[in-house]
Amino acid sequence: MSPSAQIPDINTVSGPILIAGLGNPGAQYELTRHNVGYMALDELCERTSPTVTLSPNKRTNALVGRGTLNGTPVILMKSRTYMNDSGRAIAATAQFFSVPATNIIVLHDDLDLEENTLRLKRGGGEGGHNGLKSMTQHLGTKDYLRVRIGIGRPPGRMNPADYVLKQFSARECEDLGVTIQEAADAVELLLQEGLASTQNRVHSRH
Repeated sequence: MSPSAQIPDINTVSGPILIAGLGNPGAQYELTRHNVGYMALDELCERTSPTVTLSPNKRTNALVGRGTLNGTPVILMKSRTYMNDSGRAIAATAQFFSVPATNIIVLHDDLDLEENTLRLKRGGGEGGHNGLKSMTQHLGTKDYLRVRIGIGRPPGRMNPADYVLKQFSARECEDLGVTIQEAADAVELLLQEGLASTQNRVHSRH
């Protein structure tokens, strides 16, 4: 049996769930492909009871807020560091609130998925994503949950590092809005039904 197979499903654990959106801070990055994790987290903030307003936590170098999603206590956060060092703030936030790594859900962009495609998994490789690499390094494990939001591969010979910092066009934003809603839906399903059921429902639609 693999180590991840022994981890209690996310809908059965006690204590708060830490939900982190990956991205880069700063207005110039707001509508870039690398920031879809931030966008999905913003959507979740609107769905909590009460509505969460993120505020700076100096001890963790993150923007943090607490609330409930359909009765589940959650801590929502965005790192105030840049993407490549986001794991430092996520690990500090998890330690501050005594949340084990297995009770963390991270929302992030994924170059290896077609645009507006969603996939969910626990553990596994980071797929070259520096934000995930940083998380694994600072948490000391890969066994956190991921909601992968597809942004597609760069066109032609464009450098992937340039592509992820490219802003969405107005047309792309129309489809993106639906995807962000669905990513937030997936998190709610995870908390209610667990990973396998959510994978079956989300993956069958994408």
